[in-house]
Amino acid sequence: MGLDEKWTELPAVQRRFLLFSVAVAIIFLLLVLRLWFLQIVNHEEYLERSIRNRTRVLSLEAPRGPIYDRNGVLLVDNRPSFCISVLRQDVEDRTRLLTRLAELLEVDRDVLEQRWQKGRHFPIYRPVPLATDVSREVLERIQEQGVDLPGVLTEVRPVRDYLEKGSAAHLIGYLGEITEEELASAVSRQSRAGDLVGKVALEKTFEPFLRGEKGRRLVEVDVKGKLLRQLQKESPRAGNKLYLTLDRELQRAADEAFGEQSGAAIVLDVENGDILAMLSRPTFDPALFARGIASDEWRELLNDQRHPLQNKAIAGQYSPASTFKMIVALAALREGIVGTKREIDCQGDFELGGSRFRCWKKAGHGPTDLKKALRESCDVWFYQVGLELGIDKLSAAAKEFGLGAPVGYPLPGEKAGVIPSQEWKRARFKQPWYAGETVIAAIGQGFVLTTPIQLAVMTAALANGGKVLKPQLIERIEDWQGNLLLRPETEVVREISYSDAAWKAIKQGLVAVVNEPRGTGQIARLEDVVI
Repeated sequence: MGLDEKWTELPAVQRRFLLFSVAVAIIFLLLVLRLWFLQIVNHEEYLERSIRNRTRVLSLEAPRGPIYDRNGVLLVDNRPSFCISVLRQDVEDRTRLLTRLAELLEVDRDVLEQRWQKGRHFPIYRPVPLATDVSREVLERIQEQGVDLPGVLTEVRPVRDYLEKGSAAHLIGYLGEITEEELASAVSRQSRAGDLVGKVALEKTFEPFLRGEKGRRLVEVDVKGKLLRQLQKESPRAGNKLYLTLDRELQRAADEAFGEQSGAAIVLDVENGDILAMLSRPTFDPALFARGIASDEWRELLNDQRHPLQNKAIAGQYSPASTFKMIVALAALREGIVGTKREIDCQGDFELGGSRFRCWKKAGHGPTDLKKALRESCDVWFYQVGLELGIDKLSAAAKEFGLGAPVGYPLPGEKAGVIPSQEWKRARFKQPWYAGETVIAAIGQGFVLTTPIQLAVMTAALANGGKVLKPQLIERIEDWQGNLLLRPETEVVREISYSDAAWKAIKQGLVAVVNEPRGTGQIARLEDVVI
């Protein structure tokens, strides 16, 4: 009897049972083969995948590099601060949580909501900072309410500590949260959403040197992403140390002398271009940005008519007035228009084409030579000399000293100012140049605009005999171990050629301004120092 006949003689129930048993055996065999494939053949690959699925890498913030003055006096450091963060995965009722936190922190709930939304791009296991640099009193209030604040964490994070407050704020700058545009163009691959980066001035320009290298923690998480334990840790590396050319004592002295006035002050080393002090008023406290500036505080700064956020030392464009007269006198000496003895009679005004240009001294200065013109700032003398010189020669002389163009200040934001000429006016206004405009330009008014840093460079060149120097703000940069990374060298942009007699005549006039009777700068006279 064949198999077919035996099979057909079996009852239907037995046949179905045998078919089912065979099917089960085949499936079981396939499962065993699959298990063997996974456990034996691809064991290493799937083990690695398993580890990746349950481990996460968390960044550890690197201490930002400190900033010192030229003598090693600390200007900017880091200090520990209390930060209130939230783990979104542990929050069930966001509205209730943020409302309660807003009450405890005494801030607008919308502020916390905005910060929550910024954290949407973070991994679920990464805490989202809601408030930084909170007081110990606020911290204790939140800790007391911990049971009713699921997901809320209190962390200690480094925050920038600006020891000089607003004194050097325009030089040093401040930090802010990295934007999407900055993130896309970031030089460091370590940059991520939520990072604090330099926004202006030194903090921004020297970001690559200051930011340091982040550390990392390898942690184990469960299937919901909740942190279970730390597996490995790599400590962060601190940022590099910046030493500025500033002298803190000079900076403080300038700050105290300036008081509440608006304007700028600069102290420049005439031999190498080092910026020893630079002040812009009014100022702001960079600590506002370190802890996260409120919207009303930001609006107040933006709407202040005195422009506290502007560095007036490099971006304020003003008529140089009588400081410009030194350039006119030098150019006239070089062109042979005047000598040290030529006198011009000042009767209090100067007439040109039916227009009358007044001297600041209504009664006039009488017969006036070069030294007297500088000492007493006689407008009429400079009206006459400027007219004879002509605007184009005057313009060329001013540009030699660095006026009318950026002087190479090492941080962004420098303005060029304006040194007019016939060609400039035709290009700008499609109009010819008039002689009366030359007369006004000769006393540093009219179209003439300069920045305080340009005038500092110009004055340094007058003092050192014609070397136009590039201003320096960085003395050196060292790594966290003290190894030298950078030390800028003195840079002479150009050397201006005038006769020794011309330099001597100008310097004698400037000394007379402060140290002789009738000098217009007598208020600056010192007993033991010739200025």
